[in-house]
Amino acid sequence: MNIAVLNETSPGEARVALMPDSVKKLIAAKASVSIESGAGLGAARTDDDYREAGATVVANRNELLASADILVGVNRPPADDFKKLRKGSVVLSFLRPLDEPQELVPALEQGLTTFSMELVPRITRAQAMDALSSMATVAGYKAVLLGADRIPRMFPLLMTAAGTVPPARVLVLGAGVAGLQAIATARRLGAVVEAYDVRAAAGEQVRSLGATFLEVDLGGIQTEDKGGYAVELSEEALKRGRDLVAEHAKTADVIITTAQVPGRRAPLLMDEAAVNGMKRGSIVIDLAGATGGNVTGSKPDETVERDGITIMSPTNLPATVPVHASQLYSRNVSSFLNLLIKDGELHLDMNDDVVGPSCVTHEGKWMNQRVAAAMEAVIK
Repeated sequence: MNIAVLNETSPGEARVALMPDSVKKLIAAKASVSIESGAGLGAARTDDDYREAGATVVANRNELLASADILVGVNRPPADDFKKLRKGSVVLSFLRPLDEPQELVPALEQGLTTFSMELVPRITRAQAMDALSSMATVAGYKAVLLGADRIPRMFPLLMTAAGTVPPARVLVLGAGVAGLQAIATARRLGAVVEAYDVRAAAGEQVRSLGATFLEVDLGGIQTEDKGGYAVELSEEALKRGRDLVAEHAKTADVIITTAQVPGRRAPLLMDEAAVNGMKRGSIVIDLAGATGGNVTGSKPDETVERDGITIMSPTNLPATVPVHASQLYSRNVSSFLNLLIKDGELHLDMNDDVVGPSCVTHEGKWMNQRVAAAMEAVIK
């Protein structure tokens, strides 16, 4: 059973799917690991590090693809890579199956079995495989540092001989994993933090981190699904939230937005009026840029200046912390692989409550009904 790891081809991507410590564990499980030369350099791991862990380093990418039983990656492989894999091979990575299902047609036609890290269910047994949460943790942390670096003031309260410097005010929109990590990081840096989430249940977690939770009456409507993710809300419910956000945005120095709904456009949390109401020198970090953005005027991977207000929308912050992001992701991946490998051989149990829901394509068929529905919507 050969597990292959390629160099990531997405611009700016510095992460690697497997780190040497995970390679050792997979080899101990009687699997072999092959890695493309240079794949770990962005995460500060050399070819020699992988050789010492027991991996085989291969310079020829096509040779590596041809020999792969399981291909693991961070991002979805290019279509040409899908076509170079043998029929029946397994692919495991972030695939964006609900947002871009059409990009997986080459894998379907090639007869590949694909597993998406985005679809790993939120159950206790799968916590060690929850790559979305791992990467959201990194993104929430780095977003605060990015905001602290760009605003023309300091974060903490300072008592000096020249007078008192008041603390920065941070507003976090969305109290999922990224939002909670942003709250915790901003609090560590000494900021006064407020947070908003449509899910009232998030209030307890927000307050436990020392932040103020902003609540709005949504009339008792359902705001989250069984997996704990926010659901798409009505326009009326969104407007109530936007009005509350706009009021508190007036005093914020940094606003970090993290709200996303799987397979849907990100909800608009700050309209033009809310942005225009902010004070000069304020910073907005919109982490939902890849799915449309939470803020009017934000552009993916661009910095927009509007009347003294800066709007940034980085789409891959985890790649800017590649060592720890790779370590976390590598452990998520290796934990998932342990479900697929038994005594060094590939064993696919689609009845498993983690393996089955995470599978996108298998034997030329769409296995996940949500992805199949998304594909039908694209065709129509």
